[in-house]
Amino acid sequence: MLFKRERGGARGPGETPFPVEKSEAEWRAALTPEQFRVLRQHGTERAGSSPLDKEKRRGTFVCAGCGNALFDSDAKFDSGTGWPSFWRPREGAVGTSEDRSFFMTRTEVHCARCGGHLGHVFPDGPPPTGLRYCMNGVAMRFEPAEGG
Repeated sequence: MLFKRERGGARGPGETPFPVEKSEAEWRAALTPEQFRVLRQHGTERAGSSPLDKEKRRGTFVCAGCGNALFDSDAKFDSGTGWPSFWRPREGAVGTSEDRSFFMTRTEVHCARCGGHLGHVFPDGPPPTGLRYCMNGVAMRFEPAEGG
């Protein structure tokens, strides 16, 4: 099932709701102020500010809003941008939409389960996909694999 999110959180006619939906007050109570700004208001964290950019252990990167497993550590690479970057998300974990903010067109990436803004995807990544999922670390948590 495809879930679509309009920038800013509003759904248009005929769009399917996300499996996890909360009121603004519920999101504010569940998230830190920075997580809320990024996940719910389409913010961007400062480059180099997330410890997840340097995370090298085996494990899974999950949505900080709902716990949805987003990326496996074997798909992570060092893009040199200052944000955690991946060449492939987990199957069905993310959705995309067009982002026309800041006088440019980009492809926004959001959590398929709660619609939280994660970052953007660009066509300048490594093989085999050639994609760079440039994610806000504050929008995710890392869960190390057993034996990490």
